[in-house]
Parts: sequence; structure tokens; C-alpha cells
Amino acid sequence: MKTFIPIICISILAFATAKAQDPAKVDPGHFKVILNNQQVRVMDVRMKPGEKTPMHSHPNHVICSLTGGTTKFTLANGKAETATSKAGQAVWHNAETHTVENVGKNETHSLDIELKK
Repeated sequence: MKTFIPIICISILAFATAKAQDPAKVDPGHFKVILNNQQVRVMDVRMKPGEKTPMHSHPNHVICSLTGGTTKFTLANGKAETATSKAGQAVWHNAETHTVENVGKNETHSLDIELKK
């Protein structure tokens, strides 16, 4: 019984931490949920130059850029990558935990389509 209680506590903490990394919850200023059903969740994402998100997680997802821009992605392990996108471009991303920073000169606007199945 003594080992069972810590296991439950650790499980609850891990679940709470995973939930806390939901971008719509940790950063509602940048991520607005516009569709959420059993198959997908679609978020409208807008970031002004110099703005940065807190660390958050996504399942497999597609980013559809509505405007072009330059964005820096920093993964949970510290590895960083800068990407330049064009309006109308769609890019696949496997499940990930990262921060996002608009390092360009213009506001970025995209749709983040998270797959649930």
C-alpha cells in the first residue's frame, strides 16, 4: 500500500503537467480554438514580432501559414530551428513539445490543426 500511493501521486502529477502544456490553456493570447471535435482541433495562431509562447505540446499536427513569416522553434531538449514560411504553405509536424518565437518583422498568422486519431 505504501508504494501504491506514491505511484498514484506521480501519475496525477504527470497528467496535470501534460494538461498544463495545452497551448490554448497556457497561451490563450496567441492560440484560439476555432474547431474542436473527435477528429481534430483547429487553433487560430497569431504572433507579433518578438512575441514568444511558453513551452507547450502538440499531438501530430499541420501548420497552415496564412501569412508568411520567420519563426524559431525551440524543442524541450533545447534544440532550436528557425523556419521561414510563405502564405498558403502547409507543414506537417510530428507530436512535439516546444516554444515558438516570431523572429521576423511581420505578424504571423496560421492555423494549427491537431490530429486526434
